[in-house]
Amino acid sequence: MIIALAVLCSAAAVWMLLTPSPAAHRLDRLVTPPPDDPLRFLRARAAALRERRTRPQRWRTSVIELCDAMAAELSAGRTPDKAFTAAAAVLDPQVSEELLRIPRPPPDHLDELAARPGAEGLRLLAACWRIGAERGGTLATVLDGLAGALRAEEAQRQDVSVQLAGPRATARLLAVLPLLGLAMAAALGAHPIPFLCGTLPGLACLIVGMALNFLGLYWTRHLAKNAESPH
Repeated sequence: MIIALAVLCSAAAVWMLLTPSPAAHRLDRLVTPPPDDPLRFLRARAAALRERRTRPQRWRTSVIELCDAMAAELSAGRTPDKAFTAAAAVLDPQVSEELLRIPRPPPDHLDELAARPGAEGLRLLAACWRIGAERGGTLATVLDGLAGALRAEEAQRQDVSVQLAGPRATARLLAVLPLLGLAMAAALGAHPIPFLCGTLPGLACLIVGMALNFLGLYWTRHLAKNAESPH
């Protein structure tokens, strides 16, 4: 009897140790939505959009870190190719995978990756690498200076982005003001929806208004992107 109780107690202890807690189950459900979640597609779409927005920033940061790490590896006596491999291996996993997948020698193929948004610094890295290989010189010092220049450029971009936050918010607010105007007109009994959707002049006003609204949003975004781009 005592042996049976001991076995049961041991099994219960093992089950409690190996079974996730209710809090872990709740957290898992929050992080990973169930397959029948009606908002799963919207969540996935939002995640994809967020990934696309953050990808250029991740590339810019990784290029700066790559130049810094390569300069340190070269100062330690490694060859440029080995320094590149060692430096790329410790970057962001997605960036590291793409950098390590390019054929050798890397300078001949970095220009292809430089076409990605945020990875423009790879073109400068490749140019410095070629000049260092052809004419000699201290490539570590050149890459250290390149990392400093890219870091200063990124700091300027971040500063401009912060200063543009106000104008961007104002543009979005102005874009939704027509909806507020429609709501106020409907509250006053003007019946704007039947006029806009049921009459020819209303349809013309609706189409022209929406076109100007979207044009304003596009133009504001275009000006902001040009202001953030280095000159």
